Amino acid sequence: MNTANAGMRPLVIFLYLAAIVLANVLTAAIEPIMLGHLIIPAGSLLIGVTFILRDLVQNAIGRRNTYYTIAAAMVISGATSWAFGDTLWITFASAVTFLFSETADTEIYTRLRLPMSMRVFYSGIAGGILDSVIFVVIGLSPLGAGFLPWGLVGYAILGQILAKTGMQALGAGLVHLVLKMRQPSRLA
Repeated sequence: MNTANAGMRPLVIFLYLAAIVLANVLTAAIEPIMLGHLIIPAGSLLIGVTFILRDLVQNAIGRRNTYYTIAAAMVISGATSWAFGDTLWITFASAVTFLFSETADTEIYTRLRLPMSMRVFYSGIAGGILDSVIFVVIGLSPLGAGFLPWGLVGYAILGQILAKTGMQALGAGLVHLVLKMRQPSRLA
C-alpha cells in the first residue's frame, strides 16, 4: 500500500468503529420503523454500512489485523449497548451476533475471487443475514429477552435483512463507481 493510502488507515478504522457506536445510538434513541408488518430498528441501516467499512478496514490493514479491530469493535458495541440501558441479555446477544456476522463477512470477503464491489455485496449480505437472524432470535425472541413474541420474530428478521441488503447494494454500487472513476481512461 502506498503512503497516501496508509494515511487513510486510521480514518477507515475510526469510521468503522463510529458507525457501530452510531448504530447503537440510533437503535436506542429512535423507535423501530414499521413498514407494514416489518420491524426495522433505525440502527439496522448503519449495520449494513459497518459491513462495507469492515471490508475497507481489511483492505487497509489486512485480514489478521482486521480481527483485532473486530474484537475492539465487539467490546465497543457491547459497552455502548450496556451504556444505553440495554439488558445484560441484549448486550450479550449484541456481542455474540457481532462476532459471528463480522467473522462471516471477513471470511467470505477474503475468499471470493470477484471484483471488489461484488465481494462487498456478497460478504455483506451474508453478514447481514447472520446479524439479523442471530440478534433477533438470541436477543429479542422469547428465547432471549422476550421483547418480541414468536409471531413477530420473522417480521423483525426480514425487516432487518431488507434494510441491511439495501445498504449493501448502495455501498457496492458506490464502491464500483469509485473504482471505475479511479481507472485511467482507455481513450487517452
